[in-house]
Amino acid sequence: MPKELWAFLGVVAVMAVLPGPDMALAIRNGIAGGRRAALLTGLGFAIGLTIWAAASVLGLAALLAALPGAFTAVRIAGAVYLVWLGAGSLRAAYAGSERAGRLSLAAREDVASHPRAWLRQGVVSNLLNPKIALLFITLLPQFVVTGEGRTGATAILAAAMVLLSLAWWVLFAFAVGTISGWLSRPAVRRAVQALAGVILIALALRVAL
Repeated sequence: MPKELWAFLGVVAVMAVLPGPDMALAIRNGIAGGRRAALLTGLGFAIGLTIWAAASVLGLAALLAALPGAFTAVRIAGAVYLVWLGAGSLRAAYAGSERAGRLSLAAREDVASHPRAWLRQGVVSNLLNPKIALLFITLLPQFVVTGEGRTGATAILAAAMVLLSLAWWVLFAFAVGTISGWLSRPAVRRAVQALAGVILIALALRVAL
């Protein structure tokens, strides 16, 4: 077991609860589909994190760090994706007429019938999140002590991070589900969707710059 495992998990736990693109997306989907949507989105985050973890163990994350152009491409793609999600959230928030409301409800029901959309959004959001990329490229290697088997220690740290992240998103989904009734009120839903849209676009600008 890596000597710095608990210190690493402490840092990861703090980073997990800090607001960011993943949390904004989980709240946005939780408003649309309740606990199930938030849970599937969180599962998507965990899958994306698992892919990053595998890339880190195989040395691909280090290769990405050595290619500034590749990391820039991930950063810009992530920013564009966040803008797209944020714009969709704002459109839903400002669909104020009765006819637009019916269309918005139909759209939500269509998404609910295809829960893979929530899962897919979680995976893509996590894979294009520069914060996650930097976590594996710059932070994780600092907790591998000299003398430890680098591959084995990296694998253990990465697996622990995935499990911790999964536990957090399960708790988060249940929290969203608990207040989903309140969030489903039209006025509250529109306000939170608008806020989530603004946050996603603001985070996109931050990522891009």
